[in-house]
Amino acid sequence: MGWNSWNAFGSKNNEVLTKAMADAIVTLGLADLGYEYVVLDDGCYKSERINGLLSNETMKFPSGFKALSDYIHNKGLKFGMYNDIGTNLCAGSAVGTCGYEDVDAKAYLDWGVDFLKVDNCYYLWDNATFSDSTNAKYTYAPNIRSITVSSENFKKTLNAVKDGVLLGQGGLINRDNYVTNIGTFDGTNIGTTPVGDLWCELEFTVSAPTASEYAIIVNYASGEEIGTGRWLQLAVGNADNETRYFDDLLPPTESTISFKDSEEIIVFLNEGENIIRLMNHRRQENTLNSYAVLLDGLNKADPNNDMVFSICEWGKTQPQNWAYKVGDSWRILNDITFQVGSIENLGSAEWSSNNTTSITSQYDKAVIMDEFAGLNKGWNDPDMLVIGMNGITTTMSKTHMSMWCMMNSPLMLGLDLRRVTKGDELWQIIANKNLIALNQDSLGIQAKRIYCSIDNTTPDTAYITNNNRIDILAKPLANGDIALSFINLSSSRDTNEYSVDASSIIDYIGHKMVDVDKFQNAQSYYITDLWTGEYTTNTSSTFSVTGIDAYDNVTIRVTPV
Repeated sequence: MGWNSWNAFGSKNNEVLTKAMADAIVTLGLADLGYEYVVLDDGCYKSERINGLLSNETMKFPSGFKALSDYIHNKGLKFGMYNDIGTNLCAGSAVGTCGYEDVDAKAYLDWGVDFLKVDNCYYLWDNATFSDSTNAKYTYAPNIRSITVSSENFKKTLNAVKDGVLLGQGGLINRDNYVTNIGTFDGTNIGTTPVGDLWCELEFTVSAPTASEYAIIVNYASGEEIGTGRWLQLAVGNADNETRYFDDLLPPTESTISFKDSEEIIVFLNEGENIIRLMNHRRQENTLNSYAVLLDGLNKADPNNDMVFSICEWGKTQPQNWAYKVGDSWRILNDITFQVGSIENLGSAEWSSNNTTSITSQYDKAVIMDEFAGLNKGWNDPDMLVIGMNGITTTMSKTHMSMWCMMNSPLMLGLDLRRVTKGDELWQIIANKNLIALNQDSLGIQAKRIYCSIDNTTPDTAYITNNNRIDILAKPLANGDIALSFINLSSSRDTNEYSVDASSIIDYIGHKMVDVDKFQNAQSYYITDLWTGEYTTNTSSTFSVTGIDAYDNVTIRVTPV
C-alpha cells in the first residue's frame, strides 16, 4: 500500500511534489491505514549514467535520493524507486539496470530504498516495448518441417505435421506441411487467458533399437518475427525428467519458408520409446533470469534486505507461472492508463476499453488469477489505482477499490493527494477501513469469482471481457468470516436479484476457509455492508442483492453466528 508518482505526474514528478505526497499521506491519516510506500517512478534520473552510476536529475531532485529517502523515513513511511531490466527506462533515459545490476543494487541500498519497481522496456532478449522487433528471434523457435534421428544402424525421419504432436497451445500447422508459432503467448494485452498452458512444444516419439548416442538433424526455416524465430531448445524426456541437449540460436535461413538442415545434435536415447521435444521457453527463461540477476545483486549487497521487489513486465511472459521465484508482485497487463497527469491536469482513465487501459480490462484478467497468488507466492498486480483521475466517477472509484481489495492487489494510489481533504468523497473511498481490511487480511487469499451472469459454468476460470454482466466474488478471511462482492460491470442499472448460498460458497472456497463447519452450520449470519456500514442479520444461509446501479457494487462481510 502506498503512492506512486506515475499516474499523478508522469515524468514530471519532482522532489517538492514527492515531499508533499509524503506529508499528505500522514496528515490525511492514510499512513495509519497502511499506506506506507512513497514510490518515485520514471523520470527521476539523469538521462545517462555518470561514471557508470545512477544519478538524480538535479533540477527535479536537487537534494538527491538519499536526502529524499531520509525525509520520507522520518515521516514513518518507506521509500520506493523505479528502474528497468532493459538498457533504457520506458521514458527513454539510458540508465536501465541491464549490465549494472550489482552497481545499482548497492546504490538502492545506500539510498535506503524499501520498494523497487522494475519495468521491461528496451529489453534485449524480447520484442518488448521500444525494443528491436527482430528480438522475436529469441522468443520463438524456427518453423519445423521434420527431424531425422540416426545412428550407425538406424535412421528415421519424422514429419512435424504427420508424426509430431503439438503440446500446450498456440502452435500452428501450416498448409505447406510444417509447424510454426512455437513459443510462449505474449500476455501484454487483453485477449489471452492467464489460465492453462500458454506455450507450445512439438513432441516426437522415437523407438530406438539400442541404448546409445544418436544424431538428430532438424529441418527448419528461421526468422526474426512474431511466430518464427531462431532460438531452438531440444530435449529428450518429458518436462519433469528431461535432458536438454541444445539451447541456442540456429543459423539464419534465407526466409521463413526456406528450409535447411541443422548441424547434428548428439543425444542419448534409451532402448525403446523416447520422447524428443522441440520448443522455445526463452521468453520466460530470459526474463526470469534478468530479474533474478538484479535480485541477486540486492541480496549480495545486503543478504538481510527486505526490499519489496515489484516485477513490472506487464504479463508479457506469463509471470504468474514464474515471478514468485524472484518477486513479491507481478503486473498482469500493460498500463491501466497511458493518459497520466501532470502538475497542471489530473490525467484520464476509463472504466472499459478495447485494450489494457481500463479498470475492467485489468479486473477481467486478475479476477481469474486467484490460484496463482498467496502468502507463499506473491500478488497479482493489475496496476495502480486510477481513483481521482478524469473519466472515473465516484461510483466507479468505489467499485475499483472493492475489486482491488477483494483481489489482494497492491493498493498504490495514483492521484495528487493535495486534492484530497480528510472526510471528502475521495478520502472516504481510499480510506475505507473495512475494504482495506479485506486487502490486508492475514489469511492472504485472493477472492474467487463464484458466479458470473454471462458464464456460470466455470466462473472462477473463464476469461470474460463482456462487461454486460454481474460478478459475485467470495473471499475467505482469517477470523472465519467471508467477504462477498456483487459487482455490476455494465453501464446500466441491473434490477434483477442475485444470490449465492452457503453451500455454493463452500463448494468453491471451502478448502481455503478457516472454519468451514462453523460457517456451514451457523444458525444465522451478521451481515456488514462495507460501504454503508449497515448491519443486518441473515437466517436463510442465502445472501442476495436486488438492484445494482451501473458500475456499482455491494460488498459485504458475512460473519457466522
